[in-house]
Amino acid sequence: MTKHLTGTRKEWLVARLELLKAEKEHTHRSDELAQRRQELPWVRVDKDYRFDTDEGKVSLADLFRGRSQLLIYHYMFGPDYTAGCATCSTIADGFDGFGIHLAHHGVMLMAVSRAPLAKLQAYKKRMGWSFPWASSLGSDFNPDFSVGFTEAQQREGGIEYNYQREPPWEVRTDPGMATRMEGDPVADNAAMTGTDVATYIRERPGMSAFVLEDGVVYHTYSTYARGLDGLWGMYQWLDRAPKGRNETGMWWRRHDEYGKR
Repeated sequence: MTKHLTGTRKEWLVARLELLKAEKEHTHRSDELAQRRQELPWVRVDKDYRFDTDEGKVSLADLFRGRSQLLIYHYMFGPDYTAGCATCSTIADGFDGFGIHLAHHGVMLMAVSRAPLAKLQAYKKRMGWSFPWASSLGSDFNPDFSVGFTEAQQREGGIEYNYQREPPWEVRTDPGMATRMEGDPVADNAAMTGTDVATYIRERPGMSAFVLEDGVVYHTYSTYARGLDGLWGMYQWLDRAPKGRNETGMWWRRHDEYGKR
């Protein structure tokens, strides 16, 4: 017999209506936060970032592909990775589905990583994805938006991620990236990219928003770490499932790896 609280339909409805009040408050609060994001001051981007794409070498403005808004997912795929981050891959699995709708609403969705374009193209083919993915290898784009760091920065405490500075990194049980799970999901992710932990966490996940007006690109918003939860489609479903996230460790895999272990 289940150990969870059980009750009658009438008791369930009373509890559900109480929860509904809290859910509506949460929705209204989310609307307010969205408005505050849109009210942030825009910062002009003057640096000439260059990216390698399927269409050749392009500028940041070119990534808009005729749209007025650009959303970039900072995908963890470093130059030394043998495969993309498994966690970023679960987020990216949803891009093709809603990317087409965003594009028809004046918003371009793009992934950007530091790995060479050939690696991105091969992995994209393996995953069966079609969303645009650009390589920022050789540019300052990832460092400037706090998602790519050098080994020297890592060792000397020069990493500023999620708007706070991290202490110098060294081999330890806490590898410097926040996690709410038991076990060692950072090390698990590192192994799945074919790297050690230090190399793996020199890349960081995030998303940044840009707008193009009168030929000028402006940076409008960036978020990192748990700020990406809302983009992680499977978690929005799990939060509504009877047992919730129900996590004790890194349970997910790339979508073509389930059943292989």
